[in-house]
Amino acid sequence: MDRRTTPANGRVAAQRLEGQVEAEKFVQGAARQVMVPVADLLRAPDGKRDRQLLAGQAVSVYEELDGWAYVESALDGYCGYVRKEALGAVREATHVVSARATHIYTQADIKSPERASLSLGSRLRVLREEGAFAKVPEGFIPLVHLRGLEAESDPVGVAERLIGAPYLWGGNAAFGIDCSGLVQAGCVACGIACPGDSDMQEARLGVALSEDAPLKRGDLLFWKGHVAWVVDAARILHANAHDMAVVYEPIEAAIKRIEEQGGGLVSARKRLEDFA
Repeated sequence: MDRRTTPANGRVAAQRLEGQVEAEKFVQGAARQVMVPVADLLRAPDGKRDRQLLAGQAVSVYEELDGWAYVESALDGYCGYVRKEALGAVREATHVVSARATHIYTQADIKSPERASLSLGSRLRVLREEGAFAKVPEGFIPLVHLRGLEAESDPVGVAERLIGAPYLWGGNAAFGIDCSGLVQAGCVACGIACPGDSDMQEARLGVALSEDAPLKRGDLLFWKGHVAWVVDAARILHANAHDMAVVYEPIEAAIKRIEEQGGGLVSARKRLEDFA
């Protein structure tokens, strides 16, 4: 089993895995949500970051130990450790941040101090509207930066809002994002189930295209350890460590560059069935 998507760490495991994995105890898991703008999801306490969880994202907590919580993300099943203080009681979300990023202000006034910044894809509960602002438990957010929970229709268009965002290994936020985080951001906004890492995405997303099939907007190109959105027949959009940012790149130039840098050839061309 893949430890990234298997909620078991030896001490505890999800109740549904009893008889499939070894653990000292099996538990149902407690529903919580992320209460900070961005929480690193680590492969071990004080270990390396695997992914990130955004504000409002739901998790199941299977263990709390020494200030850490062992969790499973409700979004994609990714498992790991987050700081216990980053989690809180579940609030039913009503809206999603649809802008690249936004601020939470202390008052319904753009000149009031900001309390925090939220990334594209953050989920929150709006209590009421005050003029051009939405009142949330933590303060006020410009309404123009929010949408309801309905799905968008263009995953590439969502990803394009993050052009110029800095590259960050394991990142899922406008403040830092990697190639698979960029793909997941577009898919999730459009209601398309999407795993967290590029190898999982290559295995589970879409249908395979032949090497000579014409590419169109919304297709995906995969390399070993990398993935990119197809913008049109000539360009891709991807978060990459060469530019250390989310950028457009000509398809043929990118294929040549990645091969010359040791990244190999394109391993798969996929078309999202939900976006075909």
